[in-house]
Amino acid sequence: MGNRGILHDERGHIGRALWKHKSWIICVLEHKGWHRTVMTPGAYTELFFLDDAVALAAGHRPCALCRRSAFDAYRRAAGLTSRASDMDDRLHTERAIPRTFGQRRYQTDAATLPDGAIILDTIPLLVQGDRLRPVSPSGYGDPRPRMTGIVTVLTPPTSVAALKGGFSPVLHPSA
Repeated sequence: MGNRGILHDERGHIGRALWKHKSWIICVLEHKGWHRTVMTPGAYTELFFLDDAVALAAGHRPCALCRRSAFDAYRRAAGLTSRASDMDDRLHTERAIPRTFGQRRYQTDAATLPDGAIILDTIPLLVQGDRLRPVSPSGYGDPRPRMTGIVTVLTPPTSVAALKGGFSPVLHPSA
């Protein structure tokens, strides 16, 4: 589950304020027995992702509260020593195109990408060894050969660095 602040109104409709703050986090579905009503007015909007790889590609990072060990592992693997808010500022710069609500993408050599990164061909694809797996809301598709050459990357550079540094994202069972 993800969170990027209050994105919905009292009727549960998502508005134009898609980026209320820079802290985009990946949470667990269960924590300390806490229970929430999805899209409670005045509370954060719950976002649901297939898994960590997809959430990382969307620009989120592990939560420091409910996923403390994953947060620490991510930060260590990315070589970061700063506070969570500094990490959020950095990720926001890497993921967001100002004033357009667009996702920043970049080009790099496919051979340099670690497992867990997501690239964009005509569809999103998970990098997994020498294979790529199509991403869909229901899971990962059949593997296909890994591309060579320059590809478009959806996963922000800081998260790619964390994956290269040994951060192990929780993947959907279909992966």
